[in-house]
Amino acid sequence: QVQLVESGGGLVQAGGSLRLSCAASGRTFSNLSMGWFRQAPGKEREFVATISWKGGTTLYADSVKGRFTISRDNAKNTVYLQMNSLKAEDTAFYYCAGRVGVVRTSGSYDYWGQGTQVTVSS
Repeated sequence: QVQLVESGGGLVQAGGSLRLSCAASGRTFSNLSMGWFRQAPGKEREFVATISWKGGTTLYADSVKGRFTISRDNAKNTVYLQMNSLKAEDTAFYYCAGRVGVVRTSGSYDYWGQGTQVTVSS
């Protein structure tokens, strides 16, 4: 089993930045592909970004490409999501997820965190 704990969410003005962190414990973190998803009120959960276990492959949703950066530090068992140029439409609950195997942009992940709220004021 893997436990994932997100942090770093909060309230920020449009145009600002936040960095989310996701700390993992349990099985070997470095073997997992990791992803970030988000869910806004009244909407379905959507893919944001994903990174392969070595960090060599990253994929992003079109809506965040060029503004968000996913990275990982396997020595610290942590994955990050740097969010710049935030917009009101980025407001959502952000979830960290891990899966055994290659990166996926769908929700087919094995492990999920509890999430952290990001609110962008316009």
